[in-house]
Amino acid sequence: MKLSPRKLEILTLIARGYSDKEISYKLQMSSRTVQTHIYSIFSKLNARNRANAVAIYMQAHPNLKMI
Repeated sequence: MKLSPRKLEILTLIARGYSDKEISYKLQMSSRTVQTHIYSIFSKLNARNRANAVAIYMQAHPNLKMI
């Protein structure tokens, strides 16, 4: 399960507790684009929600520091 650098950046911000609106502001992209990336992350990881997506990715990459 490999995520693009942008999707990994978004997942990291999710892990830090950022909202969609905060992510869109920080990354200078529309809220809709952020939502599309998040949907894609959920799909790739087979995740049910934000916390589940972070947990799945962290289990697969235990040496990665997201927080």
